[in-house]
Amino acid sequence: MAKVITAAEAAELIKDNDVIGSATFGAAGVPESIMKAIEKRFLETGHPANLTYIHAAGSGDFGPSPSRGEDCLMHEGLMTKWIASHVGCSKKTQKYLSEGTKIAGWNLPLGTILQIFKEQARGVNFCLSKIGLNTFVDPRQDGGKVTQMAKESGEEWVEYIPDFQGEEWLLYKGWPLTVAFLRGTYADEDGNISIEKEHHNLELLTVAQAVRACGGKVFVEVQRIVEKGSIHPKMVKVPGLYVDYIVVMDPADIPNMVCAVGGPYNPYMSGELRGPSNATASDPLPFDGIKVICRRAAMEFKAGIKANLGLGMPQKVGNIMDEEGVSHDITLISESGSIGGVPGVGPIFGSHYNIEASSDQGDHFNLFDGEGLATVGFGLSEVDPLGAMNTSLLNGTLLGVGGFMNIASTAKKSVVLGTFTAGGIQTAVEDGKMVIKREGKLKKFVNKCTQVSFSAQDTVKDGREVIYITERAVFKAVEGGLELIEIAPGMDLQKDILDHMEFTPIIPEGGPKLMPAEIFEEHWGGLGKYFYAEEEEKAEETKQVA
Repeated sequence: MAKVITAAEAAELIKDNDVIGSATFGAAGVPESIMKAIEKRFLETGHPANLTYIHAAGSGDFGPSPSRGEDCLMHEGLMTKWIASHVGCSKKTQKYLSEGTKIAGWNLPLGTILQIFKEQARGVNFCLSKIGLNTFVDPRQDGGKVTQMAKESGEEWVEYIPDFQGEEWLLYKGWPLTVAFLRGTYADEDGNISIEKEHHNLELLTVAQAVRACGGKVFVEVQRIVEKGSIHPKMVKVPGLYVDYIVVMDPADIPNMVCAVGGPYNPYMSGELRGPSNATASDPLPFDGIKVICRRAAMEFKAGIKANLGLGMPQKVGNIMDEEGVSHDITLISESGSIGGVPGVGPIFGSHYNIEASSDQGDHFNLFDGEGLATVGFGLSEVDPLGAMNTSLLNGTLLGVGGFMNIASTAKKSVVLGTFTAGGIQTAVEDGKMVIKREGKLKKFVNKCTQVSFSAQDTVKDGREVIYITERAVFKAVEGGLELIEIAPGMDLQKDILDHMEFTPIIPEGGPKLMPAEIFEEHWGGLGKYFYAEEEEKAEETKQVA
């Protein structure tokens, strides 16, 4: 039987050197009462000390430093080891990791961390994967180490296997887990946990099983205790037999609980209610270079497919689909496990309005690593002459690779979109032509990436496609390099493109084509021509056969 205790009592049970596993997506899933109580105890007594905190997705709310979530543990001497896929939503932790001298940090792929938890849950202390080969996670490069303290620690969590049944692999090692920190909605009197008021179907059971398999204890924070038998058995996310301690939230904290990355509880995103079916992701985008980028990117998506749009500018491709009236004919999913409906943007990234299905995040990544998606959208950061990308460490600030490495490694087509330069760029569209009002201070197309989080050449060798879309040019990864395939109306090849790259791309004979002129008009309405093209071709072929 699980024991009901206070947050302060939970904090007293956490020992020096504990290794904590958690199930979060941004601030969603964070047992904040427990973490705040640990912070209070440490500031008063200096204990517990030297904690390791491990989570798959982010664990903060993108708020100011300190943000909610793991930043509660980010005090010198309290959390000394961090292993996760993403830190961009935890500003204080991000600062400590970027400085590199206060904490040992390892940045590993989101989906692979989930798979390690799953293997540990069945008593296997490692996970074989091809995700991360030829990137900074590969031990032939950095082994995922992102701070000097990690590099000096002597700890290796990834091993390169050059030949296992004729193929090369990475072996990801499990962790000596001692504690699980989880959050649910209700616990019944037997300790069974439900999650109906959470936006995401996170890996709570897997983490609980992994920690118990390692001999550790499972702590779960809930809104309240309910009568035995009142939770439908199929709504139990974590059976009580895995739960050691339950902490009940202060009722005054429930209205302020974060259920998205950084957003409040919304029953239309938890799946408890359905709203009007004509809901859109947001208002139409302003007519500028970013809208041109998103329009050109939207042309790469087709009706009937499953597609993922990453954090940042790629989310705005959904706005274009809404505006063009085609979003109902594509299934958009998020790495959180959310499937269908209208994906949220910004602080509610990963939550979907009128969600159709909510997979356990660990099971969800089987789709990415196994079948792979037809088309995915990612933000454009650093790109080298071979099309390799750095999405994790930019201008000295660690963001983390997140789910990008898993999703991009198997997608049939990766659409990478963003402005051509960074740091203050301003663009406009005038008379059907692209105009650069102010150039960005930083080049994105560089001779060498700070880190490599994606190998375009491996993707090309596998017969998959990578296209890079900016407001002034479109590139495609080809064998041996990056080919410039399109240029925007009004742009000069040398002055506006080549002069702002550290390398010269492959230029096809006769030069690049013009980007479609129609997307430079304020009112478009032409996405359907591209979006439904394959369906119309198939219909025509069927008609001819008949």
